[in-house]
Amino acid sequence: MPSGKQSAVKYYVGVDVGSASVRAALVDAFGTVVAHAEQPIQVWEPRPDHYEQSSADIWAACCSVTKEVVHGVDASQIRGLGFDATCSLVVLDKQFQPLAVNCEGQNHRNVIMWMDHRAASQVERINATHHRVLNYVGGAMSVEMQPPKLLWIKENLPESWEKVGYFFDLPDFLSWKATGVTARSLCTVVCKWTYTSDRGWDDSFWKMIGLEDLVKDKYEKIGNRVVSPGEALGKGLTPEAAKGLGLPEGIAVAASLIDAHAGGLGVIGADVKGHNLPCENQPITSRVAMICGTSSCHMGVSETPIFVPGVWGPYFSAMVPGLWLNEGGQSATGKLIDHVVRGHVAFPELEAKAAASAHSIYTYLNSHLDLIKKSLPVGFLTVDLHVWPDFHGNRSPLTDLTLKGMVVGLTLSRGLDELALIYLATIQAIALGTRHILEAMQAAGHDISTLFLCGGLSKNPLFVQMHADITGKPVVLSKEVESVLVGAAILGACASGDFASIQEAMAKMGKIGRVVQPNHEHKRFYDKKYEVFLKLVEHQREYRSIMNS
Repeated sequence: MPSGKQSAVKYYVGVDVGSASVRAALVDAFGTVVAHAEQPIQVWEPRPDHYEQSSADIWAACCSVTKEVVHGVDASQIRGLGFDATCSLVVLDKQFQPLAVNCEGQNHRNVIMWMDHRAASQVERINATHHRVLNYVGGAMSVEMQPPKLLWIKENLPESWEKVGYFFDLPDFLSWKATGVTARSLCTVVCKWTYTSDRGWDDSFWKMIGLEDLVKDKYEKIGNRVVSPGEALGKGLTPEAAKGLGLPEGIAVAASLIDAHAGGLGVIGADVKGHNLPCENQPITSRVAMICGTSSCHMGVSETPIFVPGVWGPYFSAMVPGLWLNEGGQSATGKLIDHVVRGHVAFPELEAKAAASAHSIYTYLNSHLDLIKKSLPVGFLTVDLHVWPDFHGNRSPLTDLTLKGMVVGLTLSRGLDELALIYLATIQAIALGTRHILEAMQAAGHDISTLFLCGGLSKNPLFVQMHADITGKPVVLSKEVESVLVGAAILGACASGDFASIQEAMAKMGKIGRVVQPNHEHKRFYDKKYEVFLKLVEHQREYRSIMNS
């Protein structure tokens, strides 16, 4: 913890609620993470494609990790608090108490997670309307957005629907818990609820999809006051929240961001001078921030709206004020790698050998690939092994939640070598999916030269190098691995008034760590892999057509 000589240092707290844990960081005005804490949160999976959480469990974890990172710090040095979270749906009754989102009537399970796909039939009906709001989500709404989930609740849980007082996106729930202010962030309502910054809510959309009751109460349940991310809310931290979080009452609390957008904020505005990057002396619009954890998001900004088929947006000021945002994504990346590795018959052997060598399973797998590659580049080991990675549907650019995963090139071998190869092929498939998304964005008008990676998967050097080699673009890693937490802290810094704008805070608090260049000698091999990659989905659609004929 800081000594007395550093008493003038200003600190900001960033809190990030991910899919499986809550993290907090104490961050200084230069973007350095001074302290970090993490606590797991519970996930219920009562049936296939249903994922639920508890808002009480999440808030308790927020309190615990925040107390940990500020322990021993002079409270007068802590200037602001910012939250980010997954875009999960929180349901509360009229007294702000948790309300069940399940048929079992378990009120404590009151959060439908972002990755929940229960509302597949609802989103199909919504997309069949071809309403104009769908133009701002790549032409088709995702099952991971909130309108289909709301419709599912109305149709399947009528008792809960009648009792509902408030629907919150999880980031907005956290800022409400901290301040008592029910205002929603422009980021959440624009990106996941169909709000637009110029027209607001579109009455005709909600009426057309059967949710006219939200219009009748003037959108009280889903938010009729919208504020910009980073804006200071109310009178700051309430006495009750201050006690729970271990922070001073009244400190500035910012309007929140979705977690991926906080990651984008933490990396995309960094000063790149002296790193010989193509985006140097170019506008920020030449960059894409890729936030890669359980899932991955690809965030690109533009000065004018760009409509990209199959890619969400354009959203005005949803991440960087004054710029339009397009958001590509892959629904399962870190989760897919874990699924493939842990489900393999050789996983117990891997786990034992990794433990014996005091390495993580992924560090061990990367080393094992180096052992078996012989004279070949590591990536070339998959010349006969190909993966289509949409085990949880395709978010971008095909927007097809019915797509399934595919593996071509399996043998009867069951050992550690084969596990390492399928691990490598899966990482390559994710990188090929990123290339697919970037090509769609570029075809629509984006000019992208550099990738900025953050999130858990950015710690894996194989994942990073494959993304550089397969996309042909340099990859910038931030100095602070926890860029999402830095992004949340940037919000708190803006709310405190210590920075004039989010852009100023981004430039001063976002720092470059390492640059990974693509190996252009491998381009021909990965061009062929990409050609095979696109053939895989063609074949899947062909055999589906045959079976459905």
